[in-house]
Amino acid sequence: MTKGTLRPRIKVCCISSVEEARLAAAAGADLIGLVGPMPSGPGVLTLDECRQIAQAAPAWVTPVLLTSSETADDIAEDVRTCGVRAVQIVRHVEPEVHRRLAEMLPSVRRLQVIHVEDRKAVASIERYGMLPDAYLLDSGKPSSDQLGGTGRVHDWEVSAAFVRHAPRPVFLAGGLNPLNAGEALATVKPFGLDICSGIRVDDILNRQKLDGFMAATRTAMLP
Repeated sequence: MTKGTLRPRIKVCCISSVEEARLAAAAGADLIGLVGPMPSGPGVLTLDECRQIAQAAPAWVTPVLLTSSETADDIAEDVRTCGVRAVQIVRHVEPEVHRRLAEMLPSVRRLQVIHVEDRKAVASIERYGMLPDAYLLDSGKPSSDQLGGTGRVHDWEVSAAFVRHAPRPVFLAGGLNPLNAGEALATVKPFGLDICSGIRVDDILNRQKLDGFMAATRTAMLP
């Protein structure tokens, strides 16, 4: 994503209420993230809470369920319970999981999270290829059950290499905020940005920070 190109898609994650979903939508978010049961991280909801927010979300945003489930059957059950059309798979599942989900839930878009711990992350492209509908680069450590929402920035040079080689759109997450959004877009050139803790105060979505983040992404697009 460089200046003068199509605008980056924005996913506001860790949405915890209908009010936050509406605030994110009004600010211009394209997607909202609903964090299902997780071993760690902010904004964790029950699947019933995810469903209630998804059903009440404005029609012009796409609710995305974040699931830590690992099998196709369990992920499909999570998606059906929440009634969403997009799911973010936060573990490095087997490629076969994507093949089965494509058969089981053909209308549901799948975002595969890749946790960028080192340069080996780029090798995940060969592992998954075209199977996911999109990738999302985050800063978790699956070995420690950290599956997102860390507020940490990872190595953007690795992420930029991932974007250059990926056959699918790539979202960038991890430690983003209104001050570094423009640099992230210029350095990594992702399809979109995903933000959680960088626009929250005391675990509540902050309108001023949200507006600042959205303004920063628009400024980065200027010729």
